[in-house]
Amino acid sequence: MAAPIAKSLSDIYSLNVDAQSQRYAHLVAKFAEIYGAKPEFVARAPGRVNIIGEHIDYCGFPVFPMAIAPDTLIAVRANGTDRVRVANVNAEKYPARDFSTADIFAIDSTVHEWSNYFKCGYRGLFEHMGRTEGAGFDALLDGTVPAGGGLSSSAAFVCATQLAVQRVNGIDLSQTELASIAAGAERYVGVNSGGMDQTASIMGQQGSALFIEFHPELRATPVKLPESTPALAFIISNTLVVSDKHVTAPVCYNLRVVETRIGALILAKHLGIADRPACKDVDPLTFKIVMDEYFTGSENASSVDSVQTWIDRLSAMLTAADQAFGAHPTGYTREEMAAALDMSPADLGAKVHEDLFPVRADRFQLLQRAQHAFSEALRVVRFRQICESGDARTDYFSALGDLMNQSQDSCRDLFECSCAEIDELCAIARNAGSFGSRLTGAGWGGCTVHLVPQDKVKQVKQALADKYYAKRFPDLSAAQLDNALFATAPGRGACYFAL
Repeated sequence: MAAPIAKSLSDIYSLNVDAQSQRYAHLVAKFAEIYGAKPEFVARAPGRVNIIGEHIDYCGFPVFPMAIAPDTLIAVRANGTDRVRVANVNAEKYPARDFSTADIFAIDSTVHEWSNYFKCGYRGLFEHMGRTEGAGFDALLDGTVPAGGGLSSSAAFVCATQLAVQRVNGIDLSQTELASIAAGAERYVGVNSGGMDQTASIMGQQGSALFIEFHPELRATPVKLPESTPALAFIISNTLVVSDKHVTAPVCYNLRVVETRIGALILAKHLGIADRPACKDVDPLTFKIVMDEYFTGSENASSVDSVQTWIDRLSAMLTAADQAFGAHPTGYTREEMAAALDMSPADLGAKVHEDLFPVRADRFQLLQRAQHAFSEALRVVRFRQICESGDARTDYFSALGDLMNQSQDSCRDLFECSCAEIDELCAIARNAGSFGSRLTGAGWGGCTVHLVPQDKVKQVKQALADKYYAKRFPDLSAAQLDNALFATAPGRGACYFAL
């Protein structure tokens, strides 16, 4: 299925349509002011909130996000030249750039430059198509996904860029292809993305979360949230601690990716399957591939989609991880990891592509990362099972909320990607009526998500406003608070808006 075209803003947004109408009108007017003509169309890609399933997409395991209303808009018009001109409505912070359709491929990942994400989307699409040059065009961006907030501002940016570039150049790829290309494109700025953010942005559906699987192939299954009285609602609360994946990657995001990659290599060897083609000939090897290969030929191999099969296999992998890594509870040195794999530290670094994704660490916490990955995948599977159970006797708030709270505990204690501000927001929300509160996104700052009964939304938001924002950020304007603290529902994925 190709990216859809929306003819009305009410087809895109379920709330605040009048405000969005004013925003689009301002974008069109500003475009005409800068470029001397109105845009031909607007490409739009939303951010996402991951309800549960953190840091396991790059392990190959399923996740459970939903698209949200905050998004990136790109107004576009072909200009008949070989120049790509890119501007931003926030010109003071993000100055305009002008590239040729040839030099736009050059990306310096060592420079933190806003237009690099635009280049990522452009380059990823054209490399996929085997092309080196395209049509020139003018573009104006407007983004409402907070940068570094854990709601995937970079993915929204890259996905919207791909939509813009493909339409100008007469390309019409499927949503699955676009999501896959976008996931790989962020590597040009040194981020080892797993694919959840881009898939949720491209393939989100109004009213449904997505159960996204990555192996053996990308598959997104819409899952309706259960009906209850009062209704389930989600609140997003931004710590306002900015965690930029590009800047902190060597000691945070990319380090966790490398730890899970090396963990998968050692676990495969421990299980005696490292020399099988499925493990030996794949790059990267992930925990999911190791699990699937270990159970190849087992009695329940034909029922790999069953919930009980997921539970049995993940539980077995938790035991295997404890056995494989338990002798190193305080972590491994590079030399110890290399010795476990019968290779040199230099060869190990090359194996996990540290030349592209450099990391810095004295000790690598393989046990804790594996424990988080397998247990978090279990929580995702159980979360979906509860949503689809249709059992009127289920206390959905407690059942789903408990899983979200367990996820936060694991992110804090095993994956070490929480921070004091995240922990504080979660505590305040739970005390005010949230059943489940956890970080969402990469962590180390950014946003939190809270499962709240609809009739308690105002109460929980007020508690967060009074006990966190008023105390830590007393100078926030009302508009800034609204952007940092808001209720949300599953929204529509990426689309074009016809002008």
